[in-house]
Amino acid sequence: MNQKMRTAVIMLMASVSMLLTGCVSTQSDSDQQASIRVAPISPDYKLEITLAKLNEILASVELTPEQRARFHYDRGVIYDRVGLRILSRIDFHQALKLQPNLADAYNFLGIYYTQESEFESAYEAFDAVLELSPEYDYAYLNRGISLYYGERMELAVSDMTAFYDREPSDGYRVLWLYLAEREVDEQAALLQLTENRKNLQANAWSTALVDFYLGQKSKEEVFNLAKEGLKHPDEYAERLCEAYFYMAKIAQKRGDNVQAANYFRLALATNIYDFVEHRYARLELARTNEALRLATN
Repeated sequence: MNQKMRTAVIMLMASVSMLLTGCVSTQSDSDQQASIRVAPISPDYKLEITLAKLNEILASVELTPEQRARFHYDRGVIYDRVGLRILSRIDFHQALKLQPNLADAYNFLGIYYTQESEFESAYEAFDAVLELSPEYDYAYLNRGISLYYGERMELAVSDMTAFYDREPSDGYRVLWLYLAEREVDEQAALLQLTENRKNLQANAWSTALVDFYLGQKSKEEVFNLAKEGLKHPDEYAERLCEAYFYMAKIAQKRGDNVQAANYFRLALATNIYDFVEHRYARLELARTNEALRLATN
């Protein structure tokens, strides 16, 4: 779900080079089997090199305020990609001081506020994104997620619907719309999920996750499909991150918080920091652990 961000990072690497040239718990058996499938990604040395170049530029090159804002933003994106969220947040704030109309930076800050359960600040950040860039469709997803975790479900459904309507063939949009809708009316949400499945490509990975929710694929089938048609080295870990998160949400809904917690931990273990599923697995794990604590008291 983060291909646009990944593309931006690749473009950044090229732009940096050009500028430098110019400037001189107890597990069940099934969970034990699942844990074998954890495939955390390795650090990307290219990102480390890019960070070093960005640090050099920001420290020694004379830049206009707009250029400096952009490089702070670009560095923040890479910090986010490698899981350095505090450094990322600092860079996004700095970028906005220099360029207050940078919608992308507001979007990231809204995500961070949501992860920290600072929902009012998150809503304000996403509102700013949509005011600056009304066609920024991922702001609808991110604000919808914030409303979902803020337990404002009908508003969450509205945003998720707006996000879904922009690309009905995207299985992830189908899943997030369902997660919000089932909190309002579970039976109607399942019927809508079945209907929305008709718009998906049969061989897409995200469709396998939707089929799992519909009971048309087993866990083993999903895990086996995760290994097929891989196009880059990190893709298997990315798919596992997604599978564990959405499987955890099903376990959570049926009241199996032990299994849900295990799957959220497995999603986090993939180290796919910039995926939506990884971002909110930690928030979900904290809430699941709290539910387990209350159940034992």
